Amino acid sequence: MLSLMSEPTETRRERAARRAGEFPPAPEPLPRPVLDSHTHLDITVSEAGVPGGGPADDPVAAAVAVAAKVGVDRLVQVGVDVASSRWGADSADAYPAVLATVALHPNEAPRLADLDEALREIESLAARDRVRGIGETGMDFFRTGDEGRAAQEASFRAHIAIAKRYDKALVIHDRDAHADVLRILDDEGAPETVVLHCFSGDAEFARECVRRGYLLSFAGTVTFGSATALREAAALTPLDQILVETDAPYLTPTPHRGRPNASYLIPITVRALAATTGADLDELCAAISATGDRAFGPW
Repeated sequence: MLSLMSEPTETRRERAARRAGEFPPAPEPLPRPVLDSHTHLDITVSEAGVPGGGPADDPVAAAVAVAAKVGVDRLVQVGVDVASSRWGADSADAYPAVLATVALHPNEAPRLADLDEALREIESLAARDRVRGIGETGMDFFRTGDEGRAAQEASFRAHIAIAKRYDKALVIHDRDAHADVLRILDDEGAPETVVLHCFSGDAEFARECVRRGYLLSFAGTVTFGSATALREAAALTPLDQILVETDAPYLTPTPHRGRPNASYLIPITVRALAATTGADLDELCAAISATGDRAFGPW
């Protein structure tokens, strides 16, 4: 069993106390297995515990097992800083159902005293076999103001270069920065595989991404009542360019908003995507699974 990354901060302890034991009930299993293309197991088990309640000697293994019972048999653990990236890479080595991505989150880049050194650490992790993606990297204009955007852009460009050097998928965090994300990808030349994590754009942005061959990964947000534009984007996305994710423990799908998220809740989002796209559920599951293998390689 891997130890968790670090002791939670006081704020995270408070969140953990609030969330403990509040995982929603398991949904109906899917007809075919799919993957969770973007999750944060370290944060989930630290803040919220293990779905199903009760202690676990190995909380990561327990979370993986709960997900497998409903047809979510593969997970991509995503790094947001050097520590979480190293933890994810080690977890991927330890758990056959888990692969990892490594990166500095765009909101992390402006805070670093030595961005170059942190990027060197990320690149060293990128060389590991079960690290299959570079992310989440990108641009975030919601939480970082004008003063941090130069560092974000420099970090994003460096991550693009790492993804291309190691032939790994590029996993992008894009918040209120659609035009700049496309501009930078066009400037640098995108890697072969680009995943728009927690896709948040409208139909126009989705068309631009689809035209470029990018993969759109939809989270629980597609189930929100206010997400009409997001559902319009999903409806025009070809099935072979769709992925699904939790971003757990965040973005829990309706009707469980406000409770902790985990990979076992993926079936709710998949069924919502089937209704939105008009696809047969079995066909959609098969397409998501195949796209996951194409993006991240064999588990």
